[in-house]
Parts: sequence; structure tokens; C-alpha cells
Amino acid sequence: MGAASFDEFVHEHQQGLVRYAVLLSGSRADAEDMVQDVLVRVYPRWERLTPATAYAYVRRAVTNEYLSWRRRWSNRHIRPVGTDLPEEAHFDPARDEADERLWRLLRKLPRQQRAAVVLRYYEDLTDQEIAGVLGCRVPTVRSHVSRGLAALRSAIGEPERAWRNHG
Repeated sequence: MGAASFDEFVHEHQQGLVRYAVLLSGSRADAEDMVQDVLVRVYPRWERLTPATAYAYVRRAVTNEYLSWRRRWSNRHIRPVGTDLPEEAHFDPARDEADERLWRLLRKLPRQQRAAVVLRYYEDLTDQEIAGVLGCRVPTVRSHVSRGLAALRSAIGEPERAWRNHG
């Protein structure tokens, strides 16, 4: 695969990868940085990838970047000093209160659980595929998803049957 196919891949998949990274990181700016960092690192290896495996490879790299991101967070971010910056999170009129509440709860999950839940319900991956992305065994994936959903159910106060329809 050449530079033209890399450009095509980026054009076709960048926004989806950023949306996925937003769900993981909780921040559009961090998500864009993560995806950009991953694409920069993937480009020199692009010739070794096949069209059939490229998206899975890049998605796994984004996931790994997210899982290791916080460890490097303090080294990567410039902290603004000015007082003219907004204190509240950006309001998105497309989100309703229930979405916003779920979003806040999702951000509180441990990183592995959050990644497993996002891969299951946003990326619609199987346990086997999630295990490949996270680099763990299928029972570990099931544990992460189960614990993540239990924490979300508990925080929301909804009965378990409401979540079973999705899995």
C-alpha cells in the first residue's frame, strides 16, 4: 500500500477514529492528538499493512495510545494560565441530559473497562475482536465489559434487563 492509499485511508477513516478516541478519552482535543500521533507512527509501516487489516491495526494503535495516554499526560499538555478561558465544558445541543449523564459515568470507568465497553457498543466488536484490540484473553474482555456495565447500571439505577438487550 502506498502513500496514496494512506491518504485515502486517512480521508475515509480519520473522523471515525477521532469519534472512537473521543469516547475513550472524553476530550475531542485529546482524541485528535491521539489519532494524529498514531497516524504519524503508522505511516512508516504503511507498506506492510494490507487493506483488510489496516483499520483494525490503526484502531488497536489508537486504543493502546489511549491506555498509555494518562501516564504521559502531564508531559504532553500545556496548561493555560489566562483567565479568559471558559470554565465549563463545551455545551453540545445535540446531546440531551441522559446522554450527558451517561457520558460522565462512562468517563469514570477504569480505562480497560471503558475501552472494552466502547469497543463492544460503539465499534460493535465481538469478545474475540476486543481481546485482539486490548491484547488480552476473551474471559478478561467479558470481565471488563461485565464490570463496566454493572458500574454503569448501578450509577444509573436501571435494572439489569434493560442492558441485556444490547449484548
